[in-house]
Amino acid sequence: MEEVVMNTLDWQTALANLLAFLPLVIVSLLIFVFSFYLAGLASRGVKRVLERRKVDKELAILFSQITRWALVVLGITLALEQVGFDLTAFLTGLGILGFTVGFALQDVSKNFIAGVLLLLEQPFDLGDTIEVGGILGKVAKVDVRATELYTPDGQNVIIPNGEIFTSAITNYTRYPRRRVELSVGVGYESDLEQVRAVALGALAGLPALLDDPAPQVVFNNFGESSIDFTLYFWVDLSQTSYLAALDAAVVRIKTAFERAGINIPYPVRTIEIVKPDSLS
Repeated sequence: MEEVVMNTLDWQTALANLLAFLPLVIVSLLIFVFSFYLAGLASRGVKRVLERRKVDKELAILFSQITRWALVVLGITLALEQVGFDLTAFLTGLGILGFTVGFALQDVSKNFIAGVLLLLEQPFDLGDTIEVGGILGKVAKVDVRATELYTPDGQNVIIPNGEIFTSAITNYTRYPRRRVELSVGVGYESDLEQVRAVALGALAGLPALLDDPAPQVVFNNFGESSIDFTLYFWVDLSQTSYLAALDAAVVRIKTAFERAGINIPYPVRTIEIVKPDSLS
């Protein structure tokens, strides 16, 4: 009889505990389900925002998935806490593991974080012509580890994002105004004001030439065989290229100088051989 009573009490205790625990389970399940729902909304939102900003498709997918799983993990953590699961030891171990892995992969982590920051700041877009770390090229690809540039001489250069983020970046596409410098030498017999007028006149009608700032001739050196000057002028790189503008300027200057009779000298060395007196 006592055994039956004890079994009845055990069953009642278990039922009471279950009923007391059931609300926590329900709350935990609701948190779990809501976290998945919220993760889906946030993931799609991040992807849409990145696509509107013309971010690479693979990057948009990657960051949308990171957002999704970060919220899912957060939801699972909160759900487990509701049912009394002690996460302290688990999170401590996870933190130690994360620190160890992060230290071992610090270069990868640095490039990844730099890639995220570059994505947020957007100092350049795909197709832009940039110069970074002394390397000039068109942006062909951007991912979370590195950026790929296609240089004017046909080389593909892959630069880690960490190096790009800590280097000076010149974006020639975003700011297409570019100053071109052309150094020329004329003979010492030349009329320098005539040289200035002819040089500036030769640039008239140059494709993509900008009137402001105006072209300028600066005489800057007495060379061995010439008086040297630098011709400064600005062009719009959205209409031409730097090399094309420089090439056109050289051709126009040479043609104009030939017509005006202005000499462009080249170095000449005169060697005098002195014959010693005959021995007596």
